[in-house]
Amino acid sequence: MPRVVSRLADPEAALQPRHDLVIEEPAGGGRFVAARGPVQQYERRVEVTDGVATQTVQFKLAVPYFAWLFNVPFKRTIARPPSPDKPPWWAPPVPLDARASSVLGTLAALSVVLAYLSTLFTQTVAFAGEEFGAGDRAQGAAGAIVRLGGLLALAIVALADRKGRRKILVVASALGCTLAVTGALAPSLAWLTASQTVARAFATALLLLVAIVVSEEVPARCRAYGVSLLACAGGLGAGGALIALRLADLGPKGWRILYVIPLLGLLVVSSVRKRLPESRRYLAPHPKVKIGTHRGRLALLMVGGVLANVFIAPQTQFANRFMRNELDFSAARISLLALITGAPGIIGIVYGARIAEFRGRRPVAAGAISLGSLCTVAFFFSHGWAVWFWPVVGTILSAAAIPSLSVYGPELFPTSLRGRANGILGVSGLAGSAIGLAVGGALADHFGRLGPAMACLYAGPLLLAVLILTKYPETAGLELEDLNPEDSPPASPPGTL
Repeated sequence: MPRVVSRLADPEAALQPRHDLVIEEPAGGGRFVAARGPVQQYERRVEVTDGVATQTVQFKLAVPYFAWLFNVPFKRTIARPPSPDKPPWWAPPVPLDARASSVLGTLAALSVVLAYLSTLFTQTVAFAGEEFGAGDRAQGAAGAIVRLGGLLALAIVALADRKGRRKILVVASALGCTLAVTGALAPSLAWLTASQTVARAFATALLLLVAIVVSEEVPARCRAYGVSLLACAGGLGAGGALIALRLADLGPKGWRILYVIPLLGLLVVSSVRKRLPESRRYLAPHPKVKIGTHRGRLALLMVGGVLANVFIAPQTQFANRFMRNELDFSAARISLLALITGAPGIIGIVYGARIAEFRGRRPVAAGAISLGSLCTVAFFFSHGWAVWFWPVVGTILSAAAIPSLSVYGPELFPTSLRGRANGILGVSGLAGSAIGLAVGGALADHFGRLGPAMACLYAGPLLLAVLILTKYPETAGLELEDLNPEDSPPASPPGTL
């Protein structure tokens, strides 16, 4: 069990319960234990000698899979005097309890797998296209068809409103991993597209569902923070796909190896099944609500999803095509550039979530999505050093919008509609992706290069920024029951206890 010993100059303060990372309660004899916090076990002992306090803290974080990542910063913070008004950059704005921490860690592990599945087709289609002799238009059409598998994603996420979040997460994750492997045997681009349409649908649905579960589990001030951790974990899965992309250089069929790797995801799913509880808010009594009562919110977020993905989908799918055909990059160099320029996105995610929790969702989302997308357009016109510069800046800025935009779907609908509504939003986003890919592919063929095509598609994120500032509600710090009064427990009749 991790242990940290430190000396504090203020004995009086050291003998007071902490209220920062952990909310302590006295246990007598200079001992303190956790009343609330992200820990399975916790004890702090304080001894005062010659006016100096020596404290010894032993703890075990309630963060499965990723405790090793948080042990060091937790030690450093707990060794210093408490600072409840200014949590460290890596910590949640308010303390999480052990259950929420465990759920967050478990879903982060699952997000690694799901992000790999979601990235797989996008990263390999350029190489599959070379083997099958397919050009920009054919690849764009294939990407559009794969994303339209979101109609199946709608059914999967909606099922979570009736069958429960946990069951659908476990079963659909196992099916998604298994179906993705069939791409390794694809005899044509059409076969690959058909198989990955179904596999991608499961991954899309599950990425929506993990955001829902996190939003239903963590405190109001931690929803964007929770989603930001899932996004960082997803970055590991996407990064794994980029690292594995080097296997495509082994030969014309090397890209097929990437479709075997999802078998390893089944091991993660098996472990998640044993750890993941059902969502607290799903288990709590909640009325059934008709979706028509929230059609205004639904329409607003659907338009936003289309505008965002009209640009995001072509950006991600055609980036490899741009580097391979216009810059003559090898698979290894594409992988290196993507890793080096993508890693700083963690900075944007972490600080975007922090600002969104304390300053509000709207200014962060609008500024980040418009400026980040503009930098991405610059990348498609770049040569030389600019090819490495613009993606770094664009990734940091665009990533800052992820926590804010990702929580709107779970926040703005009651429990009985949360899955179905987010499934519909997923379909609208995929529809935007399909439009963007089809239009982007056609424009690229028309102009003979991808830069002008992406410049035309920039209208999508620009209009989205305007929509966020003028129409989106501010939800930071509000409980889900405040945003959705239908889920509030009924008031007790007068005269009852």
